[in-house]
Amino acid sequence: MIPSFIRSYEASADISPFRLVAFSDAATSQKVAQGTSETSLLMGVSDKMGGDAGQMSDVVRAGLASVELGEAVSAGDPLTSDANGMAVAAAAAAGETVRFVGFADQPGIAGDVIDFFVAPGLLHEPA
Repeated sequence: MIPSFIRSYEASADISPFRLVAFSDAATSQKVAQGTSETSLLMGVSDKMGGDAGQMSDVVRAGLASVELGEAVSAGDPLTSDANGMAVAAAAAAGETVRFVGFADQPGIAGDVIDFFVAPGLLHEPA
């Protein structure tokens, strides 16, 4: 058994299985939704059940988890969200800061569900 930290949150919109999850309105609630970009407040990944709007959804916040890819990635790449909550490689342009949710534990291509290590953080590229 691989240990992980899973917590339930109310979904503000439907969440598909194995999608990156972000706080949807952190200023007023703890509700979550699928990530929509590299600047989303990414905090974990939905489990194999996903979640319906207004219902509780389990989110893996730490440890090893599975995520669906939106593009090809290599093992070790930091992962961020595309517009559909799928994982893509995170990269910051000069003067930009982007959020990532963890690191790919294996390579894969768009549509694959791969294992990754959940460890949210920020990438910053100086100007």
